[in-house]
Order: sequence, then structure tokens, then C-alpha cells
Amino acid sequence: MDHPDARPVSRRGFLQSVCLVTAAGALTLRDAVSDELPRLDVKDPAAMAVGYVEHASEVNGKKYPAYVQGENCENCLQLQGQAGNNYRPCTLFPGKVVAITGWCSGWTAEM
Repeated sequence: MDHPDARPVSRRGFLQSVCLVTAAGALTLRDAVSDELPRLDVKDPAAMAVGYVEHASEVNGKKYPAYVQGENCENCLQLQGQAGNNYRPCTLFPGKVVAITGWCSGWTAEM
């Protein structure tokens, strides 16, 4: 039985509500997942292959001459996740998070 004060819902209104709820849920899930991912260990073979360090100040300039002071994971195009987190997902290391202060030879300038 309909509620006496109920107004009919338009298709557009219904779809907007569904989209808002879905987007909010996806953002919450993404943040929860990134908080639970393990940190990339600098001794991980994938990390070692690209010279990953947790602090860009530790980059071996002789081994990685392309490194420019000021480059770090936080200003890399590969970094994902929500700003404000010290460790965030990186497209180069699926299933792991990297330090925003870190660097690797996969660093790519943000567009």
C-alpha cells in the first residue's frame, strides 16, 4: 500500500540517486582497500628492479642519472588513491602501496 504523502519518483531522479549511492560506496571501498594493502618493501624484487626507495633523498644518482631533485611518488602520474595518505597505491606495483616520499625509475611526470 502506498504511503499517503508519497510522491512518484521519476526515472531520472531514481537514476541520480542510484549513481550517487554507487559513487559514494565506490569511494569508501577504494579508501578501505588502499588502507589495507601491504606496503611495498624496498627489497621486493619488483621494487629493486626499478630502484624504489621510500625517501627520494636516498636515490642513487650514479645508478639513476635521470632522477631530478623534487621528483617523488606524490608528484608521479602512476600514483593513485586519496591525497593526504602517506602510502598510496601505484599502478606499477599492483596490490601494494608506496610511500608518497618515495621514488623509482618508473616515475612519470603528471600531465
